[in-house]
Parts: sequence; C-alpha cells; structure tokens
Amino acid sequence: MIYLDNSSTTKPLPRVAASCAKALADDFGNPSSLHRLGLAAEKALKGAKSSISATFGLSSGNFAGGELSMLKSLVFTSGGTESDNTALFGMAEAGRRYGNRFITTAVEHPAVLEAAKELERRGYRVTVLPVTEEGAVRREDLEAALTDDTIGVSVMAVNNETGTVYPVAEFAALVHAKAPRALFHTDAVQAYGKVALSGGTGGASGAAYALGLAGTEIDLVSVSAHKIHGPKGIGGLYVREGVRIPSFVFGGGQESGFRSGTENMVGIVGFGEAARELTERGAEKIRRMAEVRNYLRDGLLAEIPDIAVNGPFETGGEPGLAAPSVLNVSFLGCRGEVLLHTLEQKEIYVSTGSACSSNSKNRGSHVLRACGLSPERIEGAVRFSFCGENTVEEMNIVIAELKRAVALMRKLTHR
Repeated sequence: MIYLDNSSTTKPLPRVAASCAKALADDFGNPSSLHRLGLAAEKALKGAKSSISATFGLSSGNFAGGELSMLKSLVFTSGGTESDNTALFGMAEAGRRYGNRFITTAVEHPAVLEAAKELERRGYRVTVLPVTEEGAVRREDLEAALTDDTIGVSVMAVNNETGTVYPVAEFAALVHAKAPRALFHTDAVQAYGKVALSGGTGGASGAAYALGLAGTEIDLVSVSAHKIHGPKGIGGLYVREGVRIPSFVFGGGQESGFRSGTENMVGIVGFGEAARELTERGAEKIRRMAEVRNYLRDGLLAEIPDIAVNGPFETGGEPGLAAPSVLNVSFLGCRGEVLLHTLEQKEIYVSTGSACSSNSKNRGSHVLRACGLSPERIEGAVRFSFCGENTVEEMNIVIAELKRAVALMRKLTHR
C-alpha cells in the first residue's frame, strides 16, 4: 500500500496506538476524581498538554503565569472543526459590543467558511478575500478590508488542497495595528508539524517541527491530532494569554472552565504521544516530505505531458511557497475522480480535494475555483499529500501507474 492522502488523515503511529490502548485498558481513571487513579489520569493530561505546548514553540517563559498559564492556553476539543467553530463564534461573542464585521478568505476549510455563513445569517457582516492563481492572499486586500468595526479575522496557515503557505504572523500584526479590537485566528491544522507560523520551518523556537508561536500576535490557533499520526476525535485550540472568548460547553468546569465534560483521555494521551514523536523526529520528517514532494512533482512533469501544478511550484515553509506535505496536479483530459479509483485498484491512495467537503453538493474544489482555474484543470486535479514515512521508491511506482492510467484515459477520450 502507498498512502498519499495524509492531509485527510494520517495513520496512527504504533507508539500512539499503544498509548491509547493502555489509557483505555489500564489508566482509565477520571482526571477529576480525587483517588489515585484520578490523580494518575490528571498527571497524564497535564503531561500531554505540556508535550503539545512544546510543539507550539512556546515555553513557560512566554507566559506571565508560568507553567500553569501555559497549560491553560491549550484547550482540548474534538478536533479541528470544533476548534475553528469555537474560535469564530467566540470572536463574535467577545467582540459584538465593538462591531460585527468578520474577514476570512475564499479558500478556507469548510469548518471556517460554513461557520462564517452562519455568522452572516445571524446578522454579522462577512468579507471574503479573493486569492491569486496560486491561492495566495494579498496583503493589500486584507488591509483594505480592515475597518474600525472588524472584530475577527480568520486566515488559514497552510491550504489543505494546494499547500500554499500564508504569512499569518504578518497578517496578525497588521490586523492588530489597523483594527485593535479584532482578534486573529488561524486554522493551522495543515501547518502543524510541517511549517512554522512565523515563517520557515523553525520559527522563533528554532525547532523545525514547531509552530513557532512565540513572538507572534496570533490570538487563536486550531490544531488536530489525526493530522500528525495521532488519534481521531481530539484536537486543540490555542488561546493567547490575555485573550478572552466565552465558553460554549457548560457543566463541571473542566479545561479551566472553558470546555466542560469529562476529558477524552484516550485521545489526549494519544495526542501527547504524537506530539512527542514530533519533538523527536519532526525535522527529519519535514526534510523527507520535501524530498518526496519534489521528486514526485519533477517525475510527473518529465513523464506525463499536459499536466499542471496547482498552487506554488516550489516547496518550503516561507509564505508563498508550498508546504512539503501537499502537491496538487491537474491531468488535463482526465477526471481526477477516475484517476483516484484507478490508483486505488493498485493500492495507491490519493484524493481530489478536502475529505471534509467530499459529500458537498457543489462539484469541484472550491479552492481551485477561487484560484480562477479552468473547469478542465479543476476536473483533472489530484491531491497527493505526504508524511515522513513516504519514500522516493514509492513515488517511482506512483509515476509509472499514473503514466499508464492517464495514457489509457486520454486514449479512450480521444484527447
């Protein structure tokens, strides 16, 4: 099997699966309980938070309240969608006395775009920024959209379909300078473990795997465990110290009162284990993803005519480049969905876009439409997304199978 759909989900690491099994079978105490099993679970919860916070490129030195404040800055959620929704509706509630304008982009994940549509239905004014052909957001467009009544801005860190890297640290600083009452959120689900939000692959922390939040003005950050070889059903929302957004889940006061309900300890423990893997092997994995992406890109261009790379051509962590984890290619004269199923018969797994919108009634990628690509390019688009376990040898097989499939499809359609 050759798995190239890692932007949809990653395969849990053996060490993650083992930690989840242990948490389920042995360490099953409720972290709110006062007995020994409860205290052990609470210790595991705090340990996971500490490991995950380390991958954000933060330390207790970034917080006035030290270690405790750092741990409170991360709230566990059920995944990236809940984190995005909590951020947008939280910004709306926190800022409604100051204004009602939101700004986002045309290429966001549905978790942001659908939440923005709901805010519009509730009377908020939403500005959706256009993008360039490579999916980039222009600084001047954001600056022109900012007004005194802007209370929230959401721009993703890495696009899930094209891999485009966005200058979110720069955008956050711009937002705070032009609209001081606004909060800035970024969906970093696809950036986590691949690029730093402050630019490059190291950020202020110097660690290649880290999100590099230290020194930025980003207020809210969404992440998800199952994009870094952790379990599904667990994610996180980073809330910058001093930022106040309301709770939406009430009950026993878990997560420092922000999200009540007994914690998903199996997911949390697995998330923490995946974060520790990032700390240990993150730099190596980024290097390998970049090598594999570039090898596949160059091989496809050399072996198959009439194809086009969608999004940035070059790989890197800097804004305007493509994250090392994503390559989107259009095979003209072919249908991406047919290529997907043809490759699947060879146990090669790819996608044609975001898995979270595959059941949508709208046909074709909203991201590629926003980039202004032709219907033919959109229909023929295939997304390859990588992890640190993919190899160049696998890509040789993918290139050969695609070359055969594309030639046959074009022959049948007389292209």
